[in-house]
Amino acid sequence: MVPRPPVVTLMGHVDHGKTSLLDTIRNTYVVGKEKGGITQHIGAYRVILKRGTITFLDTPGHQAFTAMRARGANASDIVILVIAANEGVKPQTIEAIDHARAANVPIVVAINKIDLPDADIEGVKKDLQRLDLTPEEWGGKTIVVGVSAKTKQGIDELLEMLLLEAEMLELKVDPSRLARGVVIEGMISPHRGIVTTVLVQTGTLKLGDIVVVDCYYGKIKAIIDDQGRGIKEAGPAMPVEILGLSGLPQAGDPFRVVPDEKKAKQICWLRQERKRKERLTPKQKITLESFSQQVEQKKLKELKLIVKADVQGSLEALVESLNKLSIDKIKVNIIHQTTGGINESDIILAAVSNAVVIGFHIRASLKAEELARQEGVEIKLYDVIYEAIADVKASLEGLLEPIVKEIVTGKAEVRQLFKVSKIGTVAGCFVHKGKINRNDLAHLIRNDVVIYEGKIKSLKRFKEDVREVEQGFECGIGLQNYDDIKVGDFIETYKKKEVA
Repeated sequence: MVPRPPVVTLMGHVDHGKTSLLDTIRNTYVVGKEKGGITQHIGAYRVILKRGTITFLDTPGHQAFTAMRARGANASDIVILVIAANEGVKPQTIEAIDHARAANVPIVVAINKIDLPDADIEGVKKDLQRLDLTPEEWGGKTIVVGVSAKTKQGIDELLEMLLLEAEMLELKVDPSRLARGVVIEGMISPHRGIVTTVLVQTGTLKLGDIVVVDCYYGKIKAIIDDQGRGIKEAGPAMPVEILGLSGLPQAGDPFRVVPDEKKAKQICWLRQERKRKERLTPKQKITLESFSQQVEQKKLKELKLIVKADVQGSLEALVESLNKLSIDKIKVNIIHQTTGGINESDIILAAVSNAVVIGFHIRASLKAEELARQEGVEIKLYDVIYEAIADVKASLEGLLEPIVKEIVTGKAEVRQLFKVSKIGTVAGCFVHKGKINRNDLAHLIRNDVVIYEGKIKSLKRFKEDVREVEQGFECGIGLQNYDDIKVGDFIETYKKKEVA
């Protein structure tokens, strides 16, 4: 096992300078190639520094980051959250934080545009503290660096902190094994055919390797690095373009190298069969009602929610009430909360995180509704806070192990003892309370202490076997496998009932 470079994703609000920051680091001009200065494609770039190498993923936003996660690819080791010093935390900033937290990826904050006259670094830090990202200098655990993509101020410190964070993560892989990794993007080129950008995560990818991605496979005809040069092999954490796949894979699809073409064909056939079966099988919906069955097998009991509301006041009241429902055994985990309608980003996050979306006084967009149907995500809409709380509470009760209650059905006092051959000791009893049933379970109580738990072996009225004896009557009771009964003991009968 050898150390590998960290893979870093830049996320944050639109126009806060993610691509400009990356350009400054790479000393190239991606912005110039793009429409309106907004990132159009997912790109991956390697930055080689004296102190080490860092691979950067430049994504169009947190939705793409989470969509990749939805296909089983947690490609990033660290997320850089870019916040403009003059604008502070915005709704998309909060969404980016929630998406990074749901992926369990450490966050490093880059406060950009500190060179502007209206930059308010302390204000941004206060916002971060409110979002539970307390800066290190304020006694927290979050690395916060002030940078300027324009003047290059703080860039060295940011890169230093990324390498430091990577050291803490102890990223190690085996470069000698067959390569595995993730697709960053795929496209069809008129001259080169299917071009797939991949990130090698472990092992070494070589020319001539047989690669399987989803239901496609192929022999690698060319490997091109991020500088456009043809190379013979690519090691761990290296982004490259490859040629030779039989089909166009999706971003986030895992790839792996297999020993031969026969194996590749076999894997692809099996995956096609599985996909066909999945199309025929309806998706298991994540609902408040079905959640209890889905977590039965797991020890961790957690109900994940995305909460959206019309105004901040209602949102805070609803979130506070829902958090109060958490108890020792079950946790309500609100992974994202904000005002406004339910959008596609909420549905993607819910689908990946196995969460339920709760809306208060709002509705979902048509695209979000359609996506929710495809992904099997449940959207619950409410106009009364108490109804939302009651529904979640009912769901949590379903998650708890049912409590087994003992319901006492009758109580009889032992007044006389009879020794009967082949049966053993029979207690002559008087029924003080309830009804003694032949099929009920029984306790033998002496001086208010239960000394026996078991079943009734025999129940008699005079010499007749009976099913039950009412209050106020005498009877004979024999206990299964137990004869040490004394005058003055009590026999209590009961039923067991499961209560939510």
